[in-house]
Amino acid sequence: MKTENNKFAKAEMLIRKPVSEVFEAFVNPQITSKFWFTKGSGKLEENQKTEWTWEMYGFSLTVQTLVLQENKKIVIEWGNPDEITLVEWVFSPLNENETFVSIINSGFHGDSDKIIDQVRNSTEGFTLVLAGAKAYLEHNLQLNLVLDRFPKGLA
Repeated sequence: MKTENNKFAKAEMLIRKPVSEVFEAFVNPQITSKFWFTKGSGKLEENQKTEWTWEMYGFSLTVQTLVLQENKKIVIEWGNPDEITLVEWVFSPLNENETFVSIINSGFHGDSDKIIDQVRNSTEGFTLVLAGAKAYLEHNLQLNLVLDRFPKGLA
């Protein structure tokens, strides 16, 4: 995926686990639900649709997996039908027990203020997802970062 402008969100983090474990954590909803969404309809598969649910917010969305290169890359489309964006994960093994994960969300549409808001929200969200994944995979801790991003009464 090549971004043609600066209208994208980016979050990156080192996770001290083998690339196969980190990749599986983002493909398998039984693991992903420990740090991001609460339920997934199945594992990500190339050219297939999957539903992800955030039960705490009463929200679900369908993602379309465009690219699934084992232990290397995931690319999905997601969002409201009139606001579909791309999300790309790149998994770079640094050694047998360390993986650098880069997430880029691109394809935002709208006026400048709307795009800035989307980029900010996406950057915040994916940073929390990576921090939650790191805590879960490295230390078996569920930090509830996504749940606590919008506490009841403040959302």
